[in-house]
Amino acid sequence: MLMNFKPWNLSFLVALSVSGSAAFAQTTPQKSIELERYSEARATLLRQGQSAESSFELGRLYQMRAMPDSAAYYFNRISLDPKNPMTMVAAGRAALAQGKAAEAQVQFDNAVKASKGKDAKVYTMIAQAYGESDLKDASKGLTYVDAAHKLNKNKDDAALMIARGNIYAKSESGGGEAMNSYERALLADPNSAQASYRKGELNVRSRNYNDARASFEKAISADANYAPAYNALAETYFYAGKYDDALATFQKYQGVAEKSPGTDAKYASFLFLTKKYPEALVEVDKVLARDPQNVTMNRLKAYSLFETGKNAEALTAMEAYMKVQPADKLITEDYVYYGKMLSKAGRADEGTAAIQKAIAADPKKAAELQNELAASYMLAKNYPAAIKAYSMKMKADGTPELTDQIRLAVAYGGNKQYDKADSLYNAVLVARPTYVPGYLMRAKANYYMDPESKQGLAKPHYEKYIEMAKTDPAKYKDGLVEANSYLGYYYYQKGDKTTAAPYYKEVLVLDPANENANSVIKSMQAPAKAPAKAAPKKK
Repeated sequence: MLMNFKPWNLSFLVALSVSGSAAFAQTTPQKSIELERYSEARATLLRQGQSAESSFELGRLYQMRAMPDSAAYYFNRISLDPKNPMTMVAAGRAALAQGKAAEAQVQFDNAVKASKGKDAKVYTMIAQAYGESDLKDASKGLTYVDAAHKLNKNKDDAALMIARGNIYAKSESGGGEAMNSYERALLADPNSAQASYRKGELNVRSRNYNDARASFEKAISADANYAPAYNALAETYFYAGKYDDALATFQKYQGVAEKSPGTDAKYASFLFLTKKYPEALVEVDKVLARDPQNVTMNRLKAYSLFETGKNAEALTAMEAYMKVQPADKLITEDYVYYGKMLSKAGRADEGTAAIQKAIAADPKKAAELQNELAASYMLAKNYPAAIKAYSMKMKADGTPELTDQIRLAVAYGGNKQYDKADSLYNAVLVARPTYVPGYLMRAKANYYMDPESKQGLAKPHYEKYIEMAKTDPAKYKDGLVEANSYLGYYYYQKGDKTTAAPYYKEVLVLDPANENANSVIKSMQAPAKAPAKAAPKKK
């Protein structure tokens, strides 16, 4: 079952480009950084030696990879030159990378002074520095945006507008201005893949998936190798519940993305999230062969083993992972999966304790996790506890979902409270009369209330199931076999073989090898035995 919460963050850091800035001409390493081809960019830059330009781009590269100390090292490798504003911008970026905002501003202001406040390119570079930083309040960068815009005679420049959008996008309330900025960037450069990509990200943030998809597709149209857009488009399909499209698009991402353990790990995660569990295990093992300590992949291996029914292996993998992962780094889902594994292994008390620990650690998910707790009780066949957990979840929700009602009904069935199960199934069918499996569920509940079929309680529900399911006999084959078998038996045990026969024949149409139906049909076709002759009376 796909959970609403996810055990990792699908969205990796997005590399923002200085593309369009006249500070440096567009180079292959810069483009590689924008496309998140970090290893490729790093190799090229290192071959270029210790020039100011290569050091600057290496600093950006490590900033994108969330490695602030390395970023600062390369920015600081550029010697300060009072006549070269770029060297002071680099020093400012080094300070920003390490969270030293005040120190960064001093360096940026020195860069402005060195250019006598007359070079829009310098202001643009500083705005980009704020836009690409991890600084939550990057509003100071907007003053540099405004200064550059004035020097550009109020004419929009694509790189500057992207930097402006990136700064606004950092704040919760800045989405509108950020979107406006990216649209202005596209007016200045209609082929800016980055601007379209950033628009798509904002649309995802506001859950406007249709517009997000259009923006990502526009980015790909502008640059068929724009890997981040494929990745983001795949995620958009995933969040919209279009799992096949998500997986197909992610596979396209793999075709243009840098070949690395990180890309393979993301693919493994995507396979898991789209329920391709065996395939996910193959990819997980590939990553672990190269990177045995990969935390996410070790976690995902345990999860995937559980989902493929290999509970003993899953439990071993999970306990090995939990021994090396610090307790404060364990996530909610770790406890949930561990609890389910324990319950399935017959360690019910430990299993429910693990899930209760998840609830205590994450109270915001308490209502959601009641389902997992109840599922753990169900695995342990502790039906009264499962009923209590499901009931609490439904009470907390106010208006219970149909799936919750079905789960509670199943729990009641497990506890042999078939009348309550039947009542819930009836409520589900009243709310959703086209839910075909519901008629079979209700028929089963009534069968268990009348196992000898004397009263025929299940009869009308099996008849209704056949009526609803016959439109797609391949899909509902097993249920149709069950329903026809019941109705055949119902009439047969009443002595009405004529009415029983068509039901058994229908079973054989669906399942020609069905032993019970074949046996009954043969018995009904066998010629009646002649009555035994009376023994002659003795004279």
